[in-house]
Amino acid sequence: MSTPLQQRFRGWIAAPAYPWVTGGALTAGAVAELIAFPGSVTTTVGVLVSSASLMWRRAFPPIAVLTVAAGLLGFAGDVNLYLSIMASGLIGCYTLGRQRVMHPAVTVSGGALGALCVNLVHINTWSDMNLPVPALWQDGSLSLFAESFLLTVVIFGAVMMGDAVRSREETRDERNLAQARLIAMERQRAASDERAAIARELHDIVSHSVSMIAVQAESATYTTPGLSPEARDGFQQIAGTARASMAELRRILGVLRTPRGKTALTAPQPTLDHLAELVEQHRAVGGAADLLVTGERVTLPAAWELSAFRIVQEALTNVRKHAPGAHTVVKIDYGDGRLLALRIEDDGPGPGPGGAPATGHGLTGMRERAALVGGRLSAGAGPQGGFLVEAELPWESG
Repeated sequence: MSTPLQQRFRGWIAAPAYPWVTGGALTAGAVAELIAFPGSVTTTVGVLVSSASLMWRRAFPPIAVLTVAAGLLGFAGDVNLYLSIMASGLIGCYTLGRQRVMHPAVTVSGGALGALCVNLVHINTWSDMNLPVPALWQDGSLSLFAESFLLTVVIFGAVMMGDAVRSREETRDERNLAQARLIAMERQRAASDERAAIARELHDIVSHSVSMIAVQAESATYTTPGLSPEARDGFQQIAGTARASMAELRRILGVLRTPRGKTALTAPQPTLDHLAELVEQHRAVGGAADLLVTGERVTLPAAWELSAFRIVQEALTNVRKHAPGAHTVVKIDYGDGRLLALRIEDDGPGPGPGGAPATGHGLTGMRERAALVGGRLSAGAGPQGGFLVEAELPWESG
C-alpha cells in the first residue's frame, strides 16, 4: 500500500510541469559542466541538445530518439563522458521504452548500433593519440569493444525498465477496468433486485386494493336494492375503470420484473386510434367532451403515438379533477405530415384558486413526454377563459 510520501512523489511526477522542470534543470547542469570542462563543438552541441530535448519528452515522446542520438554524438566527440550525457541518455532510453515509441527490440538494436559507432570513433581517436591499440581481428582486439558492450547493456536496461513500467501500468489499468465492470454488474443486480422488490410491493398493496374496488363495485349492483339505472351504470363504470387499471398495473409490474435488455410481455400500448374510447370514458363518468380530428391520419412511431395519447389522457384527468362538469374540446391536427398538433381546451374556471393548477406533476409529466419526442407543450389560461393545453410533436415522415 502506498505511503503518503509515495503518493505525493507520484503526483509530482505526473504533474504537467515535471518534464519541463527536470529537463530545464538538466540543461542548466549541462551548461555548468561544459563551462567547468569545455569540450569540442560536437560534444557541446550534443550535450545541450540531448539535455534540452528532454523538456518535450512527454508532449512529444518520439523526441527521445533525438535525445539518445545527440547524447551518443556528444560522447563520440570527446573521450570524456559527461554526467549530463549519462543522465539524458538514460532518461531518453527510459522514455522510448515507457512510451513504446518503437518496439523495444528495435530500440535496443538501434542503441547498440549507435554505441558501436561511438566505440569505433574512439578507437580511431586512441590511435591518433599514439596509444597501444591492437589492429582489428588480432589478439586482444576484442577488448577494444568493451565500451560498446557496456553502453549496449546500459541502453538495454533503461529501455526494459521503461517497458516494464508500461506493462505494469497497463496491467493495473486492466485490473481497475475489470473491477469497475464487476462493480457495475453488482449495481445492476442490486437495481434489478430493487425493481423486483418494488414490483412485489405494488402487487401486494396496490393491486389488492384496486381488485377490491372492482369486486365491490360489481357486487354493489346486485347486493344494493333500489339502485337506479344511472347508479348501476356508474358502478359498472367504476368496475370497468378498476379492471383497466389492474391491466395497466400488471403491465407496469411486468416491466419492473423484466431484466434490462429483455422484452417484457405486455399488451399493446395505446395509440391515437384509442382517443375515441378515451373520450367516451370521460363522458361516461360525467364529463362533456368532443373529439375533432383534422388532416389525414398518419401512423406515427410508437413513441409519438403513446406520448400524444398520454398527454390527452392527463389533460382530461385534470379537467375531471379541477373543473368537473366543464365542457372539453380535444383537437388533433395531423398538419402537413410532419407535425402533430394537440389542443385540449375546457370552459372551466381556468388556472387559479379552485381551478386547474398552473404547475404540477401532471403538467410536468406532459411537458416531459412532449420533450421526449422533440416537441413542446404549453399550458395555461385559454383565450376565452378555462384552461388550455397545446402541444406540438414534430417528426420526420418516412
